[in-house]
Amino acid sequence: MPLSTPDRMTRLELRAGLSLASIFALRMLGLFLILPVFALDARKLPGGDNLTLIGIALGAYGLTQAMLQLPFGMASDRYGRKKVIILGLLIFAAGSFLAAAAPDIWWTIAGRALQGAGAISAAVTALAADLTREQHRTKVMALIGSSIGLVFALSLVGAPALNGVIGLHGLFILTGLLALAAILLVTKVVPDPPPAEHHDLEPVGFMDVLLNPQLLRLNFGILTLHFIQMAMFVVVPGAIVATGGLPVAEHWKVYLPVVLASFVLMLPPIFYAERRARIKPVFVGSVLVLLLAQGGFLYGSGMFRSLVANLVVFFVVFNILEASLPSLVSRIAPPQAKGTALGIYNTTQSLGLFLGGAAGGVLAKHYGASGVFGVGIVMALLWLVIAVTMQAPPVVALREFCIQPHVDIDRLREQLAGLPGVREAVVEPERRMAYLKVNLERWDERRVRQLIGGEA
Repeated sequence: MPLSTPDRMTRLELRAGLSLASIFALRMLGLFLILPVFALDARKLPGGDNLTLIGIALGAYGLTQAMLQLPFGMASDRYGRKKVIILGLLIFAAGSFLAAAAPDIWWTIAGRALQGAGAISAAVTALAADLTREQHRTKVMALIGSSIGLVFALSLVGAPALNGVIGLHGLFILTGLLALAAILLVTKVVPDPPPAEHHDLEPVGFMDVLLNPQLLRLNFGILTLHFIQMAMFVVVPGAIVATGGLPVAEHWKVYLPVVLASFVLMLPPIFYAERRARIKPVFVGSVLVLLLAQGGFLYGSGMFRSLVANLVVFFVVFNILEASLPSLVSRIAPPQAKGTALGIYNTTQSLGLFLGGAAGGVLAKHYGASGVFGVGIVMALLWLVIAVTMQAPPVVALREFCIQPHVDIDRLREQLAGLPGVREAVVEPERRMAYLKVNLERWDERRVRQLIGGEA
């Protein structure tokens, strides 16, 4: 008989989600604390009077992240998630301490590049997918995304004061210590992933993952989302100053309530999508609202209240999409190439950040805010067309069966995996248990019962 699958998250899933979100938060807090103060304090370093080098120091992290997300994701498929995460955090900590000890801007650039070389996002996301059932995966991804947004908001408030106490070198040291604390979480708190369910499946080629039509749609989506985010924040701070009269040091008074409100407002759509199996409608609707928000910025950025309202709308759909996209990638990707698929996804995300920042600067210089938001509208519209044509993910559930004593265990896994609607099948001979991941819309439970019962 199949064991019941509860609708609520288990203690293990909650522990996995909270601990992995904490790892992301500790790592990102160190990075975000640097951003509000780096451009000013780096000028005190030899060579720091060169704004181009300051820009390179800020961007070096993203460049090495983009280059190494995929190798780290692929390595996590082969060598294990936790080992790769710990290695990445050690590299990140080493880069932080190098930047703290940097005698000039060039060594700071080297430290920032080494920080980015600890590219663990794909491995952490893949581990989150390993430790959670599909019906709860978007909630865990939302938890991780919310932790990043929260520490970003907190860093805007705390970075200037903290910098006044310990300085830029102290912030880099703190960043390294936070990374080492994250390693303790990995080893002591994060649950161990279950045994690989794909050890006897045929390997999947890299190009098969890269060119998968459904994964391509999602990868284009994350590139578009972060392109729009980076491009619009080239002009949004200036718009806040112009319309609200707030100096840059007080922009946290806008960002903090906006981000906190968006966390609350994003939860109902995510819960609705998961509980009612309405992931595609909520996903496509969020892309549509993203398009409308860009239009709102285009026509309302000259009014402070309109600007703030559009920021709330943007961050709500941003958080929904940021949670939904990796969840969908983990569902669609072949199980034996989940880390590879998420590595490609995170590489595309980093590329979107780079392209959005670069394009936003060019557009703002030549066409002003209207050019930035106009291109954002075009990108969001193109994404909407692509999102509408994507296939809705199947309604998937886990089922467990006891295998009767007279059934031939050696052939059973192959027989179960070949049944319509069975996405993955694992057989444990010692316990005589079969674990299935099934598409509830297509699977034949009667035929499964026949096989595990030894019926013809």
